[in-house]
Amino acid sequence: TLNASLLGLGEASVKIGTRDSELAMWQAKHVNAIVKDAYKIKTAIVGMKTLGDLDLKSSLSSFSNKGVFTKELDAALLLGEVDIAVHSMKDLPTTLEEGLALCAVLERGSIEDAVVLNSTLKEEGKVKSLDDLPKGAVIGTSALRRRAILSKHYPHLNVKDVRGNLQTRFKKLDSKQYDALVLARTGLERLKMHDRIDQILDSSKFGYAVSQGALA
Repeated sequence: TLNASLLGLGEASVKIGTRDSELAMWQAKHVNAIVKDAYKIKTAIVGMKTLGDLDLKSSLSSFSNKGVFTKELDAALLLGEVDIAVHSMKDLPTTLEEGLALCAVLERGSIEDAVVLNSTLKEEGKVKSLDDLPKGAVIGTSALRRRAILSKHYPHLNVKDVRGNLQTRFKKLDSKQYDALVLARTGLERLKMHDRIDQILDSSKFGYAVSQGALA
């Protein structure tokens, strides 16, 4: 077990960098609690926005640069503005910037994708899953992987891009811009939104992203 003196930290505060969305902040606070408990050191969480947070009009697949949700945090690490950065591991590029290292991966959460239905459809009692949606129903997701799989299994549904954090996406869903959303199950669970989950997609049929559910 390491301690602060072995890390050369002394009484200094360790700055933990993260995106400033509610989910990212939850993840950073989770890591923060583990670090404080393990090393008995002072910590501070530093939130920031990345290109992926600022550009909500472009689809994620249209970004040509790698690390759309990580590049600004990488820069902060290299400049010494933060000491640790917390990411959803699936957002990390395959090759890290020179001078950075993947130092830890936490116990993985749920790996599956989940379906959240429009509340009006649920109240009518006719729709309980994607299988019940009528032809032309609009499904929102930001991942190209999910769009491809959904289009394969549900060619009669209209799969559209949706951007923004969970709260933004729920507003779009509840305002009837979408009939359902497909999201990572673990994000909903971390924010105690279990009651919004209407269906868990079978991971053997609906392949999940590499490292989905893991924090790094």
